[in-house]
Amino acid sequence: MKVTIVILTFFLLFKPVFPVVDYVVNYDYIAKVLCVNKAKPQMHCNGKCHLMKELAKAAENEKPISSDKKNTGTENEVLFCEALPSFESLLVYDAGVTESPVGYTNLYGYLTNHSVFHPPLFSV
Repeated sequence: MKVTIVILTFFLLFKPVFPVVDYVVNYDYIAKVLCVNKAKPQMHCNGKCHLMKELAKAAENEKPISSDKKNTGTENEVLFCEALPSFESLLVYDAGVTESPVGYTNLYGYLTNHSVFHPPLFSV
């Protein structure tokens, strides 16, 4: 069972490399028979054109089907619509109240220092 999984994983991972392996193994045949540019030896194609076609074909087969059918419309579906009740805000804080509530103790204190720290000057 483990061997089957390893072989299947190996096949799926290296599937895009198979056209390159086929090109290397059958280099002479591809360069002499299948090459499109065999009439133009100055291009030094040597079957690379055939390899590019095979790689493009393999890439086309690897594309997921859903990417071909992209929804380009701007149509939106409304599943349901419910009117929300309106809320009125109540006045909770009154700025005119200066007395503190019963049971409140101010335990916060701070020091006010109006001087600004200046680092010492070094003369060279």
